[in-house]
Amino acid sequence: MLNLISERQIPQLLPREQMLSIMLENVYGYIPPKPDNISFEVKKNIIPNFCAGKAICNRITATCELGGRIFSFPFYATLPEDGKKHPFFVHINFRPDIPDRYQPTEELIDNGFAVFTLYYKDVTNDDNDFTSGLAGILYPDGIRKNNTDPGKLAMWAWASHRVMDYAETLSDKLDLNNAIVCGHSRLGKTALLAAATDGRFAFSYSNDSGCSGAAIARGTRGETVKRIGEVFPFWFCENYLKFADKEYDMPFDQHYLVASIAPAKVLIGSASEDLWADPIAEQLCCFAASDAFKKGFICPDREANIGEEFFDGDIGYHLRKGLHYFGREDWNKLIKFVNQHRR
Repeated sequence: MLNLISERQIPQLLPREQMLSIMLENVYGYIPPKPDNISFEVKKNIIPNFCAGKAICNRITATCELGGRIFSFPFYATLPEDGKKHPFFVHINFRPDIPDRYQPTEELIDNGFAVFTLYYKDVTNDDNDFTSGLAGILYPDGIRKNNTDPGKLAMWAWASHRVMDYAETLSDKLDLNNAIVCGHSRLGKTALLAAATDGRFAFSYSNDSGCSGAAIARGTRGETVKRIGEVFPFWFCENYLKFADKEYDMPFDQHYLVASIAPAKVLIGSASEDLWADPIAEQLCCFAASDAFKKGFICPDREANIGEEFFDGDIGYHLRKGLHYFGREDWNKLIKFVNQHRR
């Protein structure tokens, strides 16, 4: 696959801060500022005997002050009750459900992890309404003024950073050296962006994130910049829309985002039948970002076969059979990768 890097004219890597600046300016917009003040209200043990009594589930409300305006949003913390410090997931989730049918919470607890669950629409709507939630705080009249103003992906990433702010208050319960941010599809894009813009995350997992996430845009067989910009323009800054049908003119590709996460570890998960996300383009992104990491992508120079995993480098990749979905098999791959590389 390495020949595809030159054939597709994929840009060479640059210094990390330069790559990240390019991606923020041209794709996602700049992450909203940290709150001037932040506080947390905790409602404990909202589900009695959760996970057979092995863990406690708390509901946390974060209240943030930005420029004199107040914004609050909830998230959930499921914490093992064994007196030890645990690595933990920050799962940016599509659903507000606790427990969640696609997040194997008890299995995560049994494997020695804590998990925070953040429902993305509690932060801001997944649509072109820029008056909802955090968007309304940033844009009181609902209108973005600059081409680099953040879209919704950047706002969801910002919220994951606030979850990390709370996690830091639990240093007696959490292994803060092993925080993992993860998500699926558009929220896989968000998880990559969250880790690239916050060095407190030691791992990022992108599951089936595809276009504008972990998939190289040049030569894609799946979703294109034009298509995603037509359907979901509100995810991005307005600068991104100018690259419709102009992928080969972009001064970047998605490997810049993945490379910006270094020195933290990255795992990319693909599904064999999820052609819209383009598994080949996602694996190619791992190859293209490899040199940004101390121990990059360790993989034969070929396409992955269904069921294969390449976990020996700081970038990992796995390809499972099936469709666009974040399920138990993906979670178990993520657990394996984290346990292999955790500090």
